[in-house]
Amino acid sequence: MTSSALPQLLRPRALRPGDLVVIASLSGALPAAYEPNVGQTVVVLERMGFRVRRAPLLEAGRRHWWSAATPAEIAGELNGLLRDPEVRAIVASDGGQTALGYLDLIDVEAIRADPKPILGYSDISLLHLVLYSRTGLVGFHADMAVPGFGGHWQSAPVARQAELEKLYSRLLTGTEAIGALPASPSWECWRPGRVEGRLIGGVINRIVLAQATRFALPLEWFDGAVLFWEEMGGLASYVWGYLQVMRHCGILDRISGMVVGVPHEISGLEPGESPTLPEIVLDVLGDRDIPVLGNVEFGHAGPNLPMPVGIRVGLDAQQRTLSLLEPAVGPHAMTGPVS
Repeated sequence: MTSSALPQLLRPRALRPGDLVVIASLSGALPAAYEPNVGQTVVVLERMGFRVRRAPLLEAGRRHWWSAATPAEIAGELNGLLRDPEVRAIVASDGGQTALGYLDLIDVEAIRADPKPILGYSDISLLHLVLYSRTGLVGFHADMAVPGFGGHWQSAPVARQAELEKLYSRLLTGTEAIGALPASPSWECWRPGRVEGRLIGGVINRIVLAQATRFALPLEWFDGAVLFWEEMGGLASYVWGYLQVMRHCGILDRISGMVVGVPHEISGLEPGESPTLPEIVLDVLGDRDIPVLGNVEFGHAGPNLPMPVGIRVGLDAQQRTLSLLEPAVGPHAMTGPVS
């Protein structure tokens, strides 16, 4: 367990045009049918001005059980990317079920020496939470290759694609706060209020799993935090149960606000079903009077708005705004902690 004092943020160095971004299999395998998605991701990232390379384990049809390779092999490749000074960012190819197997094999000293953006969601939520806990690294809960840049992005309206491309480019290259994320009519105020706090979260089941490991975030780190979460698959009752776990362990008593992503393929949340997701959330929160903003576009429903773990944000649920109040990356020369 790490110190209970709030972590000193470890911001990766801002990317520059021509920097190398590597797409890597950090969890699940790459089915041959999704090979074109990787190609589309390369196009998107190159359009942002980056050079792009595929890591060796990102090979269509390669698999070990439900993974791209064994946990030790994935950790070995990830550590190689973390140690390689030419590599400036790592984009996960997909989610899956493997990150739990190598959380203890990651070279955290390489991260401290040369922090780099790691982009992904789903199973990659575990990496963001654990690396934030162990090093203070800002994690990029953001789109990845197969379901994101090469998937949801391709079916989005052209104007939305351009908006997201500009947003991601600013996120990775800019050292000024982005400010308000682009809102949409889908955003809903489930409980009004206005707060500021550090952004912590991911897929809700992975938050719960991370807290069951020896790399769990100390509860004090949730003091005043804005908790964001989303979920894919399973049952509505599971979501209620995960929220109850966070209630029992004290997380819900410490956070100052909550942002909920668009639910995806959750049985029991179909139109006309009861309870609704807002009812589930407010039932567990009880009389905890914190703002809740719902149905925000991040997670499996995609395309993703980026949610940088550890960054201070401003949330106004009634006005339906969520703002990044500080940059997710640091100056080019920076390779260490910043306040």
